[in-house]
This record gives sequence, structure tokens and C-alpha cells, in this order.
Amino acid sequence: MNNKEILEKIKDGLIVSCQALETEPLCDSYIMSKMAWAAYLGGAAGIRANTVVDIKAIKEKVDLPVIGIIKQVYDDSDVYITPTMKEVDALVEIGCEIIALDATDRLHPNGVTLEEFFTEVRDKYPNQLFMADTSCFEEGKKAQELGFDLIGTTMSGYTPYTKGAPLPNFELMERYVNELDKPVIAEGGIWVPEELKKAMDTGVLCAVVGTAITRPMDITKRFVNAIK
Repeated sequence: MNNKEILEKIKDGLIVSCQALETEPLCDSYIMSKMAWAAYLGGAAGIRANTVVDIKAIKEKVDLPVIGIIKQVYDDSDVYITPTMKEVDALVEIGCEIIALDATDRLHPNGVTLEEFFTEVRDKYPNQLFMADTSCFEEGKKAQELGFDLIGTTMSGYTPYTKGAPLPNFELMERYVNELDKPVIAEGGIWVPEELKKAMDTGVLCAVVGTAITRPMDITKRFVNAIK
């Protein structure tokens, strides 16, 4: 698929995030591939996934566009979603249709600014689709100026300066759609179908749902907390 076909494939669709951290019971590439297969059978338009091993397993199981990330913690930075060129290179190599990276107003490892980092990334991979994981409007605007192909609301509520923001952040989705010229991906805090529908009604290209579908430990906690 070329980039136009990829965007058409996910347009008006649901992207299911199939991820499990090392501390979670379902952390296994085979299980994530099965999660992705279940999402595919349920009608998902794409998958968001973390790590090379998981993405490879998922791509062997389903023929859907993948938003790839690598979560990697570095001691000198709070940025952990595809934070350096090393992670970008690895995701390009395995053929991720879209690569998402942290586009918040925080320094990447080694004190590198987002502008410095993404300028180098874009120069190296001019034809790759890149998604900006942002937390506020100013970041989305900057991501558009830097040349990101897609703007996501992924990090809203997860940066110190957006802590406590209502999730899902429908207001941010609407501002992005109305004031920016790039396709918008709604992501973050969508728990129920009604919220998904409301997000899509803002005019976003598509939406990502993860925890509410693919993280049974968190889903169980939510139900247990309701009866405490």
C-alpha cells in the first residue's frame, strides 16, 4: 500500500491497540498476535503495537495497517515512545505503515529537542508516515509545522502540564480538526462505544482504543472498583 491507500484504509475506522508491558500477564508476542487477530475479526481497521517482536508476530497474523511504536526508557529523558533514531530505524525495517513518536514539548534523550529529532527523522525517511503523539494544542500545531503526517491526542493527560485533563479530550480533538490541516487520530481514555462515536463525530480520521479492549487486568480492576 502507498501512503494514500494506508490513510484510506484506516479512515473512519477503529484502530485497536494491542500492547502489554513486561509487568503484565499478557506480555507475549503470540498473545498479542491473537489479540490483533481478534480485533481484525471484530472489524478493526488497523492495529497499534509496541516492540519489534510483537509487531512482527502481528503482521504475520493480520493484514492491517500497523501504527508501530517502541517504548524505551532512557535515564535522561521523560520521553519513552519511540524516543531516538534507533527505535525509528527498527520500526522502518519491519515495515510499519505508520510510526508514532512522542511529540510533546519535552527533550528527547541526550537533550535533543523534538525539532532537532524529527528534522533528522524526516530527512532520513521522507516517504514514511509519522504520527505525532501530543498532549495539547500547541504541540499539535508545532507537529504540523514540523511535517508530521498525522496528529494524535495520545498524550493528553500524561504530561505534567496536562495532568488532570478530561479524557477522552474531545475539546482537543475538535480544535485539531477545526484549526489544523493534518488528519487527526483520537486516542486516549476512550472506554465505551458511545465515547468512540462522540470522538468520531468531531471529524477525526480514525480513533485508537486500547485498554478498554485488550487489557483485561485493567478492565477487571474497573469493574471491581465499581462494587467496592
